[in-house]
Amino acid sequence: MSLINPNDTIERQNEKLLQIAQSLMRRVEQKNEQSGFAYQQFERAALLETEVRERTHDLERALDLLQESNTRLEIANSETEKARSNLTEAIETINEGFALFEAEDGLVLSNSRFCRDLTDIAGLLVGGLQFEQYVKLISGSRFLALPKGQSRQDWMAQRLKRHRDEHVVFNVRLKWDRWLQVSEHRTSRGGTVILQTDVTTIIRRERQERARMRDKQAEILQATLDHLNQGVCIFDSNQTLVGWNSRMDRLFSSDAHNSAMGMSFSVLLQWLEDELTFDASMDADQLRAWANRGYRRKPIMFEITRETTQTFSVFAQEMPDRGFVISFTDVTIERATARRMAELNELLEQRVEKRTRELGLALAEAERANASKSRFVAAASHDLLQPLSAAKLFLSSLSEEADPNTARSITAKAEMALASVEQFISALLDISKLDAGKAVFAVQPLMLSDIFLPLQTELLPLAQQKGIDLRVVHSDLTVESDPGYLRRIVQNLLTNAIRYTSKGRVLVGVRRVGNAARIEVWDTGRGIAQKDQIIIFREFERLSPDNSDAGLGLGLSIVERACKGLDHAFGLWSEPGVGSCFSLMVPIRESKSCAVEHAANDALPTHSALSDRLLLLVEDNPQLAEAMTAMIERLGTKVIHAHTAEEALGILEEIQLVPDAMLIDYQLGPGQNGGDLIREVLARYGHVPAAIISADRTRALREVSKNLDVQLISKPIERNRIRKLLVDLFNAETDNT
Repeated sequence: MSLINPNDTIERQNEKLLQIAQSLMRRVEQKNEQSGFAYQQFERAALLETEVRERTHDLERALDLLQESNTRLEIANSETEKARSNLTEAIETINEGFALFEAEDGLVLSNSRFCRDLTDIAGLLVGGLQFEQYVKLISGSRFLALPKGQSRQDWMAQRLKRHRDEHVVFNVRLKWDRWLQVSEHRTSRGGTVILQTDVTTIIRRERQERARMRDKQAEILQATLDHLNQGVCIFDSNQTLVGWNSRMDRLFSSDAHNSAMGMSFSVLLQWLEDELTFDASMDADQLRAWANRGYRRKPIMFEITRETTQTFSVFAQEMPDRGFVISFTDVTIERATARRMAELNELLEQRVEKRTRELGLALAEAERANASKSRFVAAASHDLLQPLSAAKLFLSSLSEEADPNTARSITAKAEMALASVEQFISALLDISKLDAGKAVFAVQPLMLSDIFLPLQTELLPLAQQKGIDLRVVHSDLTVESDPGYLRRIVQNLLTNAIRYTSKGRVLVGVRRVGNAARIEVWDTGRGIAQKDQIIIFREFERLSPDNSDAGLGLGLSIVERACKGLDHAFGLWSEPGVGSCFSLMVPIRESKSCAVEHAANDALPTHSALSDRLLLLVEDNPQLAEAMTAMIERLGTKVIHAHTAEEALGILEEIQLVPDAMLIDYQLGPGQNGGDLIREVLARYGHVPAAIISADRTRALREVSKNLDVQLISKPIERNRIRKLLVDLFNAETDNT
């Protein structure tokens, strides 16, 4: 029961509430503490009434809003239904088949023209149908005309694959020569819109247009063929004549070409065979076999003749459609002219031959003189190297025995002078061989450390003497090159860098560039001007000829020729006042065998390893033989010396001893050589380790050494090289034992 009548006016309700409040206030002032509790209960009831009234008011407002929303929803549904009806009417009015699939590939709606020509599936296209099921229905329709060689499963897979693209347009062929153009597009929400357009009329019109164009092109082609100066006949893939120009009629005096159209190639070939004669390079059977090959025929060319009056050049070539075309060119005048020219050429050749014989006699005389000069230079060089080697070995032995400092100084200077002469002659020989193309390159795997370490040891004193900082960045790379020539190249580059650098430093290093090692020699010298970067590679050309330390002017000539012979790309960078960089590219060899060999060669031969050994030395030059004997015997090895092969065999027969090793000069006088002596000793006494020494550096001598399985040591001979050789020979003798 409420204290306020809801039906009263607001003013009346407020008046009642004021009276109630005043009465309550009076009772509060009059009542005791117990009556205060009752008032609190009443006050709480009043507050609850107020909250109920507010909640009721809010509920009424919510009901009003709900009623308003329902009204709007009814309006929206009505508009949506109207829009859907309008959309359905719109897609029904278009001439194309239309279908909309949602993002999950379910069919939303389609018009009556969609797949209308596929009557066996049209009733199955209902809302919610998945795209894959739609494609499956299409591929199974009996109205779908598949391309030749394509199955329905393949067509379905290809259609589903196209569905992944954003935009697809393609044609579908139906039975009774009908065509649909299918266009598929993606919507902004991921759905798919498909349009089907009947393009049968367009495709048929294009066919007619192409047929008219082909007829026109055929007329143009025939007119072109008729204007050619050659007879041309064209055969299709069935070897049926489909083209023939008027020139063929004039060449072969045949009827109008229209009468020949449609004939087979075999008929034409028989006709040609009856009238014409094939040349030696082709006959009728070979031409028939070429035509019957069917595809991948290579073009052929031959000539045919009619008696002796006409000559035709025939060219046959396959066409893209596996047919072929044959052309006939009348070359009668050209062949007659050629025969006349041949007669004139023969007359001229007789005159030239007579003149050539006269010039040949003069040339032979010049060549004999040149050969005589070459033999003299080679012999002189060989004979000159012999005493130089002997003197060098004598002085080397003397430098080890002499105590006075003056004697040692003189010996060292003499040895350096002889080494310079030896270097000069060796350089001339190298240049001569490189220019003549007779240099023999023994390309093999080698470690760059085998080149860098000895050169650093050899050239460091020279650099220190000039106050130059020589730095060698060592590398463990294994490369493919000739050890001797590669060492000569790097040595010449280093020597030049030190020689032409007054202060600063010289740096040698390696950069790996792909499968090649680029050896670089840098210096901080005076640099080379651009105009001088060509002439420095000429023989005896020096940029500072007044410099006493300028060298012979042969080093860079050898470097350039050797790099060219070894196929090592050579480069030069230089700037005057800054310095220079010489570089060469050497192929890298990835192998461990060279490292193993390098480790084995690091062990230097000791005196004890050479003691109590017997060596047979056969050398026809007394001075060189005496020098070599003195040096070898200082190492503790006993030496038996012989000047000739007969003397050597006689000594071995007399002493009845087999030497531990043999060191034999190859040139032992007229009719004698070291190879024959080695064979004879091996035949008599069995295996005896041997080495050949010679100043001859020809390929023939290398082949002899290879066949005998012996080492070949080139003169002049270095002392350390002899030591290493003896150790190798004695080790070989021990291993064989």
